[in-house]
Amino acid sequence: MVRVPFRAAADRVRHRLTRFTRPKSAARTTARTPGDLTGAAPKPYVRALSMLAVVVIGAWLGLLAVGSIRTPVGPMDTNMTLRPSLTGGSKINVSPLGALELDSHIAPLRLDVDVDRLDPVRSQALVDQPERFSGLQDEVTRDVAAGTRELAVRSCVAVISGATALGLVVYRRPRRALAAGGLALTLLAASGVSAYATWNPKSVLEPKFSGLLSSAPSLVGDARSIVTEFDIYQQELARLVTNVTRLYDATSTLPVYQPDPGTIRALHVSDIHLNPAAWHIIASLVEQYEIDVIIDSGDTMDHGSAAENGFLDPIRDLGAPYVWVRGNHDSMVTQAYLEKFRNVRVLDDGRTVNVAGLRIAGTGDAQFTPDRSKPVGGKAAAELEGMRLATSLRDQEQAGTPVDIAVAHDPNTARQTDGTVPLVLAGHLHNRINEQLKGGTRLKVEGSTGGGGLRAVQNDKPEKVRASVLYLDRSTRRLQAWDEITLGGLGLTTAEVSRHLPEENLKKGAPSSPAPTPSPTRSPARPTPSP
Repeated sequence: MVRVPFRAAADRVRHRLTRFTRPKSAARTTARTPGDLTGAAPKPYVRALSMLAVVVIGAWLGLLAVGSIRTPVGPMDTNMTLRPSLTGGSKINVSPLGALELDSHIAPLRLDVDVDRLDPVRSQALVDQPERFSGLQDEVTRDVAAGTRELAVRSCVAVISGATALGLVVYRRPRRALAAGGLALTLLAASGVSAYATWNPKSVLEPKFSGLLSSAPSLVGDARSIVTEFDIYQQELARLVTNVTRLYDATSTLPVYQPDPGTIRALHVSDIHLNPAAWHIIASLVEQYEIDVIIDSGDTMDHGSAAENGFLDPIRDLGAPYVWVRGNHDSMVTQAYLEKFRNVRVLDDGRTVNVAGLRIAGTGDAQFTPDRSKPVGGKAAAELEGMRLATSLRDQEQAGTPVDIAVAHDPNTARQTDGTVPLVLAGHLHNRINEQLKGGTRLKVEGSTGGGGLRAVQNDKPEKVRASVLYLDRSTRRLQAWDEITLGGLGLTTAEVSRHLPEENLKKGAPSSPAPTPSPTRSPARPTPSP
């Protein structure tokens, strides 16, 4: 009768092992002849090695069968497994790109982590609520710890069950089988102690790449440095701005307008959308351009929740007065928080302030739509708010205190002020617009100084970071020139600075000789990753 293949293989293993593990009583009953050693009792180390072989093979089979778990880690679904290994370490498989191998520990076990997919629900939650990025590191840490504990319990059960089952098949004695299971648990515990004692948390900074990832380790390194060393990235980006502005000051390809020491310099920013890198960029521009006043045309936040308010605290240390209007992503909670800052002037409902020699008026956005829902009033509501602002501007002019700059978030609101103010600033569109309106008012719409915020990671390409320096004559308080600063988006550090002159100044031959077409100064650079 033909035996089942597994049983036949087990019988062969048992037969070979019992040749070396037969008890001495059996050996004594065996007839001996001079020079015949077949009946000799096995040596202790041979029995120990055979038991070890049973334990290792059984434990390995147990791990293969049930020694893995599926667990979420942040927005990812992963499969974590322990595997026998001579060198230890960890391996992270990112199919189909390849794998990263880390020298994380020294033990006869290797941790394999297979990243199966990004969970669409959890990923979308991060995109919709970017404030959760600040707690993502803690969330991942908790997920990994929970997964590791579950994997440890599952692995103990797997190695004990595997070694005991194989011991029972080979020896057919429950006591020997239980001894094999106990030895397997002891070996697993010793491996765990070894891994803990040799754990190297810095191994993530020196991964070994394989597959498609091996052709682009620098890209992975850049992404890693942004995520794990975001503060350093911000400082490097701010330093880049410093270097570019110095290069810009020395160039001869820009228009010949040179602001005199008395020129008022205003920095126009907009749509920061919770990107912390924006504060470092703004602080650098304030220092290098000797900015007198910062004007923010809104959408500084993303959801306008009280939990986001701490993001605004760096405004206190930017080194210049900060004029702000509410955007459609900023709430009244946000506005109330900013009103407490000594260096911040919040404009709403046509309120006017005198800052740095300029008279500035503005209004908050007519609607609050943090979830990107369609506005209830839409364009009509924005235009109505603009009409109210225009009425306030006319009242100021009739009172003999004309406004120099008006500020609104929505360009539809800003357009309604045409003819009532020389310059109106707006944002909202994440793109620049420079337009001379029919009534003589110049409309300047700024792009996103936050590169679209952390939501920009869902785009195919990073959104650029934009800000502008406005030069205004101190006596007339009219715009003389402006510099447009454009930086690469999240993870990129290319930069462009260009100077522009108002057409009316060129036609009137104002304060400088005719200038050639503005030529941008480009300075590509890349921060050196920190070890």
